[in-house]
Amino acid sequence: MRNKYGNTKYKGYDSKKEYYRSNELKLLQRAGEITDLKEQVKYELIPSQYEVVNGKKKCIEKEISYYADFQYIKNGETVVEDTKSSATITKDYIIKRKLMLYVHGIKIKEV
Repeated sequence: MRNKYGNTKYKGYDSKKEYYRSNELKLLQRAGEITDLKEQVKYELIPSQYEVVNGKKKCIEKEISYYADFQYIKNGETVVEDTKSSATITKDYIIKRKLMLYVHGIKIKEV
């Protein structure tokens, strides 16, 4: 099944590129070059916004989150990584990338 970016889901991943990068990172972890590898890590960028109407809390804006493809530790530093192609560097992604830096102080590594 192809998605809007033209890539095909592959073995549970959004693309072949992401699948192969996952395998590379797993090898690096086994070799001891990285540690604490995690996939699809959620980062909240803007929390949900609520108002109280007639004594009831009502959500008026849902949270905005970014899901990193990979997160791991290398040389004592946390690395947040996203597998990207030119088609997937959208305006929405660029805004989330900027919010990650502003809110969490994390620069996303794009591969």
